[in-house]
Amino acid sequence: MRIVVLTGAGISAESGVPTFRDADGLWEGHRVEDVATPEAFERDPRTVQRFYDERRRAVAAVRPNPAHVALAELERRLGDDLVVVTQNIDDLHEQAGSTRVVHMHGRLDTALCETCGARTPVDRDLADDAGCPACGTASLRPDVVWFGEMPYDLDRIDLELAACDRFVAIGTSGAVYPAAGFVLTAAGFGARTLELNLVESEVSLLFDEVRHGLASMLVPAWVDEILAEVG
Repeated sequence: MRIVVLTGAGISAESGVPTFRDADGLWEGHRVEDVATPEAFERDPRTVQRFYDERRRAVAAVRPNPAHVALAELERRLGDDLVVVTQNIDDLHEQAGSTRVVHMHGRLDTALCETCGARTPVDRDLADDAGCPACGTASLRPDVVWFGEMPYDLDRIDLELAACDRFVAIGTSGAVYPAAGFVLTAAGFGARTLELNLVESEVSLLFDEVRHGLASMLVPAWVDEILAEVG
């Protein structure tokens, strides 16, 4: 059995990670256009760096919840037959023990050099120190996919979706593409599809089955079902 799991903001929210976008459309008090586009970074890099510096500090203070832990346990049993594709830029899956994680929107704990293309781990604020250790230029930016940019690893994700038997979306809104369309891709290749979400998403009707509730409760229960099935 090959499984692709897509995770969104809902799984990390239970660990205390802010879901980024407020009801009024602001991202922690900022307009999207001011902190999450290449144009914003070109116009005011310091403000953008400080925004992600604050988010990096906030994420460093949280820990995985039972949903992350259950997915890590599932990987230990299934090995290469499980891949987690996450829209989240935190490292909570890795903290829980998962190793087969595709960060399609990038990661807060790495920085990308716009000059040489190197990626480097980062555990400091970049607003005052954006020097690249690889080439020496002050060209580091958050290694985060902004609006208007192409998500990472789409070719690999497409291959995984085409080969999976089960596709499960956890804590996603179904509002952000291309991730919102993954259910159609997987189903088109014959996979059974399941959504685990706090409330109905914008694409719930596309799934074979939908379960509503907290990820910290739904995911461990689903993992137990899979482990019983594979024996």
